[in-house]
Amino acid sequence: MTQEGGIAEIVVRHQDGKTPARGALLPILHDIQAEYGHISEETVRELAAALNLTRAEVHGVVSFYHDFNSKPAPLPAIKLCRAEACKARGVEALVPDAERAAAGRVKIETVYCLGLCSVGPSAMVGSDVHAALTPEKLNALIEEAA
Repeated sequence: MTQEGGIAEIVVRHQDGKTPARGALLPILHDIQAEYGHISEETVRELAAALNLTRAEVHGVVSFYHDFNSKPAPLPAIKLCRAEACKARGVEALVPDAERAAAGRVKIETVYCLGLCSVGPSAMVGSDVHAALTPEKLNALIEEAA
């Protein structure tokens, strides 16, 4: 799926009707990443022009945040929180089985805090966050993502 064309629609959703949505660069990038799975160099150019920014400014933001990909990911990903609160709630016991279940079909990425410390262990698939994970729940997420 190409990004060109759809980018203008995403930018318009973040405008107040009077000025370019310069201040909305991060939400725009998140929407593009969610819709297309990556932010291409062509998209950086189009977005810079639409927001009256330089390509370097847009590229700087895209390259600074690890959530943005410049190319489509080869595998679907599950971001598994392995911060202290989730460790205290047993996330480490879930990891070996999750890695076996993923078996090259899904990438298990480690992140440090999804903000659900009181109901961990937690994981994120796309923009959906899942809490109170058990081995069964995590394996179901892996199967859905694969």
